[in-house]
Amino acid sequence: MRFPTAVRHDAGIAAWFDARGQLGGMARHWFSLMRDCGNDVQELLHDGHPTACVGDAAFAYVNSFTAHVNVGFFLGALLPDPAGLLQGSGRFMRHVKLRPGEAVDDAALRTLITTAAVDMRQRAR
Repeated sequence: MRFPTAVRHDAGIAAWFDARGQLGGMARHWFSLMRDCGNDVQELLHDGHPTACVGDAAFAYVNSFTAHVNVGFFLGALLPDPAGLLQGSGRFMRHVKLRPGEAVDDAALRTLITTAAVDMRQRAR
């Protein structure tokens, strides 16, 4: 997906995190790692949740629900996932479901985020 309205920092995203309490803090942490994937990373609120793009090409997002946070990947079905973190059955999109107090393979999720950005950067060329 392409979003020509993506910007370097969308002020609405900070408010989105703040409105979600503890889950907003979890989402903020993972979204900050998406932001750190390169100088070409931009962002926007898409469908009401923070979305990270390489240029204008979306690669990942975060969303919060009642009891969990999703870290999602627009082309997640195409990403290597040796730790088996990705969930979903859509043609392309996948997500990792995070719950407060439950352990997550931090290194594996960081790798998924970085890999998704690199993959989208190559596809967007």
